[in-house]
Amino acid sequence: MSEHSFIDSELLSRLGSLPIESRVPMMGNVAGKHRSPHRGSSVEFAEYRKYVPGDDTRRLDWKAFARSDRFYIKEFEADTNLRAYFVIDASGSMNFHSPGQEPKIEYARKIAASLAYLLVNQGDSAGLSICTDKLHLEVPPSRRAAHLERFFSTIEEVQPSGETGLIQALHTIAEKIGQRAFVVILSDFFTDIAELSEALQHLRYRKHDISLFHLMDPQEIGFDFDRPHRFVDLEDGTAIVAEPNLIAEEYHSALRDFLRGVREKAHDASADYQLVTTDTPLEPLLREFLTARIPKAKH
Repeated sequence: MSEHSFIDSELLSRLGSLPIESRVPMMGNVAGKHRSPHRGSSVEFAEYRKYVPGDDTRRLDWKAFARSDRFYIKEFEADTNLRAYFVIDASGSMNFHSPGQEPKIEYARKIAASLAYLLVNQGDSAGLSICTDKLHLEVPPSRRAAHLERFFSTIEEVQPSGETGLIQALHTIAEKIGQRAFVVILSDFFTDIAELSEALQHLRYRKHDISLFHLMDPQEIGFDFDRPHRFVDLEDGTAIVAEPNLIAEEYHSALRDFLRGVREKAHDASADYQLVTTDTPLEPLLREFLTARIPKAKH
């Protein structure tokens, strides 16, 4: 197991029994355990279709023939592998943390590294995209265990700075990925909501399975200040001095609009959405996330 500080081997051992499932059919290049949009020969029955000359007669359903006096072929879901892309926002605001809390970028590292480990451990592949306005690092997806060390080292070395390049990164990924994938976005989403919506819709159009982890510091939610403060924008460096009591109501109103906007755009794109503060224990967060993705049993 890796020695990186954001890897908790005991946590991963406890989560190891939970699979990472895709919510949409995948299109991989090796045999795997996830549904494909193509018909194949896995054990899960999909549907009947009428027999046409040339079909494999071993797949004829003789019970259906006895009932209808017509030949029908049984089709099954094809299985394939899952490719995941972790998109980490490394803009300056991701370095923010209130006293006693870890930076948002560190929490993002923990989520991405943990899920990447679980994916590779179940035979699937994990790739990485880290973006600022001037930097776009990529680690292509791979299912090799040795690949994880490159993945971990890359996210460990990133130092957040500058304005966000998230929107362009999402458009690039949507165009670049030739096959359906699981796209996990970790960001505080301090960006234009309309542009975010367009990027998410681009991913949806490409039929990717999208998950958003909206990372916020507890103080960004609570705005718990009791005296005048100098507030500095960690992305463009601008600063203002303000009396928190005088702007608290306006701040909370703007925050509610912002959070609602990101959540609604995620839902519009059929994406998973998790609003997470950095004081949230990691294990129950990941356990709930993984459990919610397990398909419900069919009766």
